[in-house]
Amino acid sequence: MYISQAYKGLTDWWSYIIGVIIAIAGVFIFSIPHLVAISIKTMQGDVDLSKMEDTNYLMGLFESNLNLIFVMLPFLGGLIFLFVAVKYVHKLPILKLTTTRSKIDWKRVFFSFFVWGGLSSLFIIIDYTMSPENYLYNFQLNKFLILLVIALVLIPFQTSFEEYMFRGYLMQGIGVITKSKLIPLILTSLIFGGLHIANPEVAQLGYTIMVYYIGTGLFLGVLTLMDEGMELSLGFHAANNLFTALLVTSDWSALQTYSIFKDISDPGEASFIEIFLPVFVIFPILLFIFSKKYKWTDWKEKLTGRVIEPNTEPALNEHL
Repeated sequence: MYISQAYKGLTDWWSYIIGVIIAIAGVFIFSIPHLVAISIKTMQGDVDLSKMEDTNYLMGLFESNLNLIFVMLPFLGGLIFLFVAVKYVHKLPILKLTTTRSKIDWKRVFFSFFVWGGLSSLFIIIDYTMSPENYLYNFQLNKFLILLVIALVLIPFQTSFEEYMFRGYLMQGIGVITKSKLIPLILTSLIFGGLHIANPEVAQLGYTIMVYYIGTGLFLGVLTLMDEGMELSLGFHAANNLFTALLVTSDWSALQTYSIFKDISDPGEASFIEIFLPVFVIFPILLFIFSKKYKWTDWKEKLTGRVIEPNTEPALNEHL
């Protein structure tokens, strides 16, 4: 039913190609401030051109909070341009891309946000208690308060863009094109995970970490299809990135911030706890909790059934 919402707008295959191009254009346009700043530093002789392919080096060119703004802005651009594509190319209300409910269920968003935010914080506290030598107390009040404001404002745009693109736009687009629910669930998870291959964590922890990224994409996709909306995935993803940015950072993470703690351990290869425990233990437990709370039924049909076009004419005149 969630994927079938796309039939309320234009669903020709070429329209999704145009939509993706528009979203990518938004990402590029909002990357210009960062590119200009790098160019200025280069002209001033402050950049080692031989290290330009080193992500960690590029992230160290600017003060941490400023760098976070530069990193987050392209996602804001992508989200704005994606919404423009949905509204004007597909003639589809953003609500129909978000949920099957009559309005966005913010209680679902915040429930998922606080459940995962609380659990992820607990995991960090437990790890700190068991291995304090792996952490450096990194708290600087003034810089942290600035980080808090930037993170609260921009990180939800970053996570929302990824959710609307993968669990929303591509999930619905691939679904209506293939008439399948399983194909978009698998493909969006693989694409979502694959795009994280450039993250500095992969270089440090090894390609095994891709199991976590793809597994997370699959988990968020199942949330969306089973709950007939993106609210739970939006809340989870926002909590995951926000609490991580505020609580712990490292010299090899994608988000290097003025967080409370800094992980100074030798990354080595990703461990069982970092990869397999979340994907194969914690995520299934969360699915069980959500399924009981929201009374999910008919798992097979919702995850592997056919996408059927409604018999009624799609309404093209709905507004945001």
